Amino acid sequence: MNPPAQIDARSPVPKYYQLREILLDLIERELTVDAPVPSERELAARYGLSRMTARQAIEHLVSEGKLYRVQGRGTFVARPKIVMPLRLTSFSEDMRARGMIPGARDLGRRSIDAPAAVARELGVEAGAPLYVVERLRTADGVPMALERSHLPARLVPGLLDQSLQDRSLYQLLAQEYGLALDRGDQVIEAGIADRGDAELLGLAPGSAVLRLQRRSWAGAVPVEYVVSTYRADRYQLRASLDIDPPGGGT
Repeated sequence: MNPPAQIDARSPVPKYYQLREILLDLIERELTVDAPVPSERELAARYGLSRMTARQAIEHLVSEGKLYRVQGRGTFVARPKIVMPLRLTSFSEDMRARGMIPGARDLGRRSIDAPAAVARELGVEAGAPLYVVERLRTADGVPMALERSHLPARLVPGLLDQSLQDRSLYQLLAQEYGLALDRGDQVIEAGIADRGDAELLGLAPGSAVLRLQRRSWAGAVPVEYVVSTYRADRYQLRASLDIDPPGGGT
């Protein structure tokens, strides 16, 4: 289906949104990653719009992570977002499956007494010793996520001294401790990056992020509770939806 040659002034669809759709089609059909898009002035002249309307369309695409701006140079096509898998998999495995090189920067490792909320998630007593591993995860060298993993110390003695260089935490748990994670549950919600997280992720303070809270088990044993912060400009969620057969639900 060819993109519309002009904006339909009689359409109930706002003009900026019509232009947004035209630009999306242009990105999909003709432009490559990092290619420049026409300026606000060019778009306004081409489609008979005000520059404010053209700017609104571009701003929407920037906020959605489809485009990015470079001060003094213009607006360019962003890399496609990574679809976040809604299944139990390590960051390293997921990135390798996409043909990307996973990386990690250690931000800190420490032993703490389990706060009551985290203790409930891991099925341990409040105050029980936990290990916390904090890492900045990268893909092809680009910061993607912050991970803060909590693990019962009794399950993983010596974990704080283990190297995670070029190795996933899940791989280490399976190989060194016999803890092969096989199921989990996860809560995902929208969030705003504080100054510290934003700096680590290469974002402006106040940028949108995805917050993940996940518990993982090896058999019947709760092994990890992780709180992760993902760049919302680099990730999107996708899920399959099934309809219950007639009479199978409300």
